[in-house]
Amino acid sequence: MISSASRNLLRMAVLALLWGSTFLWIAVALDGFSPAQVTFARCGLGAAALLLALRLSGNRLPRDRKTWTHLVVAAFFCNALPFALFSLGQRTVDSGTAGVLNATTPLWSLLLGLAIGTDRGVRPARLGGLLLGFAGVATIFAPWRDAGPFGGDALAILGAAASYAVAFAYMGRTLAGRGVPTIVLSSAQLLAATGWSALFLPVGGLHLPRVSSASVIALVVLAVCCTAITFHLTYRIITQEGATNAATVGYLLPVISVALGAVVLGEQVTVRMAAGMVVVLVAVGMTRRQPKRVASTTPTGSAGSPRRVPVPRRQ
Repeated sequence: MISSASRNLLRMAVLALLWGSTFLWIAVALDGFSPAQVTFARCGLGAAALLLALRLSGNRLPRDRKTWTHLVVAAFFCNALPFALFSLGQRTVDSGTAGVLNATTPLWSLLLGLAIGTDRGVRPARLGGLLLGFAGVATIFAPWRDAGPFGGDALAILGAAASYAVAFAYMGRTLAGRGVPTIVLSSAQLLAATGWSALFLPVGGLHLPRVSSASVIALVVLAVCCTAITFHLTYRIITQEGATNAATVGYLLPVISVALGAVVLGEQVTVRMAAGMVVVLVAVGMTRRQPKRVASTTPTGSAGSPRRVPVPRRQ
């Protein structure tokens, strides 16, 4: 039987694998669709996939107003806003720089957790792992090689990473772990995100797209695999391990993207990239390492046997 820790690691690996290919599918989809259209279709098709899973599971959407209020807020910061910012930013920002900026999510999450009190008393090993992870990501992509202005598109991707951190913290405090099945929360939130993303359509999303088979396939894969499935898995991790641990997956994305490029596209992996991947894996291990539990000691007598504590007699 698979232990809970093993299931969590497997869930994180699947999430990193799917999430790590997001930039590739966005780039292909943008060849035929505008950023607003990609955002709307990503949310809409992803919501449809989760609603189908919700129906098959026998669950229903929430009915109380309070839950829907939290879902609408979370949908804006976790789905509609970052999806739009990523689509806008990738018009000019290369995948390497985008990967580095997106990998700041764990740092934003830690800073936010310290500010609102959800990550008090951060262990030195965990803090060191978060900082080491970002250093490993920077080593992989070496953005300093491509000198250029830090323009608005790069700021958009940085804003998307910060928005994820805000959303994870909000979801952890108001929605996750409160007895509502994660399939209910994820499908309802992505449905709300579809409503938010519809508001972006008037901004460059009302013209006819230049449809191609590659852009359509990329959009479907982006919506179903890289949005619906990854979002549901993210909710599970937030529920079981907290917002900061969920954000830590962001450090694995560059490792996945480099590995996929080498295996699928035959791209070269340099010694610097390999070293950076090792650093990232070590850093993630540091952030997930649990503190040693101090074993409770029982007072013993002179012969080493447990000492009996006298129990007062009833008067």
